[in-house]
Amino acid sequence: MTKQPLPSDLDIARAARLAPIEEVARAAGIEARHLEHYGRHVAKVRPGVAEELDERPDAKYVVVTALTPTPLGEGKTTTAVGLAQGLALLGKRSMLALRQPSLGPTFGVKGGAAGAGYSQVVPMETLNLHLTGDFHAITAAHDLLAAMVDNHLHHGNELGIDPHSISWRRVIDMNDRALRNVVVGLGARLDGVPRQSGFDITAASEVGVCLSLATSLHDLRERLGRIVVGYTRERRPVTAEDLKAAGAMTVIMREAIKPNLMQTIENTPVLVHAGPFGNIATGNSSVIADQVGMKTSDYLLTEAGFGADMGAERFFNVKCRVSGLHPDAAVLVTTVRALKAHSGRFKVVAGKPLPPEMLQDSAEDVRAGADNLRKHIEIVRSFGVAPVVAVNVFPTDHDDEIEEVRRIAREAGARVAASTHVMDGGNGALELARVVQEACQDQTHFTFTYRDEDSIHTKLEKVATGVYGADGVELSAQARRDIALFEELGYGQLPVVIAKTHLSISHDPSLRGAPTGWTLPVREVRLAAGAGYVYAICGEMRTMPGLGKHPAAERIDIDEAGNIVGLF
Repeated sequence: MTKQPLPSDLDIARAARLAPIEEVARAAGIEARHLEHYGRHVAKVRPGVAEELDERPDAKYVVVTALTPTPLGEGKTTTAVGLAQGLALLGKRSMLALRQPSLGPTFGVKGGAAGAGYSQVVPMETLNLHLTGDFHAITAAHDLLAAMVDNHLHHGNELGIDPHSISWRRVIDMNDRALRNVVVGLGARLDGVPRQSGFDITAASEVGVCLSLATSLHDLRERLGRIVVGYTRERRPVTAEDLKAAGAMTVIMREAIKPNLMQTIENTPVLVHAGPFGNIATGNSSVIADQVGMKTSDYLLTEAGFGADMGAERFFNVKCRVSGLHPDAAVLVTTVRALKAHSGRFKVVAGKPLPPEMLQDSAEDVRAGADNLRKHIEIVRSFGVAPVVAVNVFPTDHDDEIEEVRRIAREAGARVAASTHVMDGGNGALELARVVQEACQDQTHFTFTYRDEDSIHTKLEKVATGVYGADGVELSAQARRDIALFEELGYGQLPVVIAKTHLSISHDPSLRGAPTGWTLPVREVRLAAGAGYVYAICGEMRTMPGLGKHPAAERIDIDEAGNIVGLF
């Protein structure tokens, strides 16, 4: 199937007729007194609106996830936007809750994260270019704590912190590989205590995860206070509360805790809030945004990062534990190109066009990669949630390939719909909207993968075997020591996050499809006490990305009229 090329995402977004943000809010039942305006088309929403609307029935709750993506991504955000618009065309009040984009990827290879074509969040320039400053607040709060750690060392180290145990690095919202490893405190004696440290990107900050999981400003204050920055030589944890930093950190975050209200190209409301990484953190937007959305819509759609083995697993096992909300359905975004990639016959590289042979009509190549989709359907079902496979249709897809995806999904017991929302907006997502409505009528039997009282090792085993399909977990000696320490300190009841590649269901990015006969190696286990979980490191995890040879920043500029150009 072929169509005329679309205008650029930026051109489409600029041509959209945006409604004043108070009109968008009014349609969701949010009164003007709950808004704090950032221009005509963005506003912060005071979280208390959810409590005032408590008598309203809860919305149907839908998580949008995906199969294991290619390095190009498979369009979860744009599918979620299209679905919200499609539901609105069917006369339903829809609300979309999304993560905020990071400046690093925007200026790197990935580009922005506002959606695509006629299924975007607008104004797209505002969304992609630091919005209302929440990420900068996270950066400032995080780095304040880092400064207070080093200041404490400089002034005598009354708490007895072992400098070699300090795990709290600094952050910046930019891809900058030169900052991955640094030495701080160089210079004269008054310049501080020299020690090795480094920078992460802001999306990797535990402060940002605390924001995403907090249920109130008070809860955020408590979480920030629990952050562990290092240990004494007696292995006692030292927290932000011990350093008397948590109060000031919360003051910096007092505006960031309010979700940002925006709209789609078709004027359906969107709450943009928080943006933690999907590989080393939770990869979900905020609990507070969901609390607001549940009372201001018929259908609340929320996106989870990467595939169902990553963001969705953490959505189910971590976020739902905190919020107490349970989803009615899960949308699995799928593309023909991703299934072809999982056949192992093609190589997809970020920033480069697809191989020409990958664009040829071949339902057989789609079938060869189908095990990955089947496994993700199984993962969603393991939580007792109804899966809906959404085929994000590209102009280069062929009809028989799309039909093959439909057949595979139906044989696996999932509902399925093809969607052309990028090209056709909400009208292109009507089939998907109807199928999602139908799935939300199913009776769910939501279940977690593990119990709170399970040991950390058992929790890791249950995720590895029950979600990923591994034969088991192999703990290094360091990982065993880490687990023993955390359980001794009383952190054993926390949920777990497994930091691994997003390019495979396994820990190995070269293993495609649905790998079997493998064991998950855990190199070390770390504590995120403020966020409220422990996380296992499996493989090399980059918490500070680098820029490519020709990053997107080279193409972004501003013209004589003051318009941004080159943003995508």
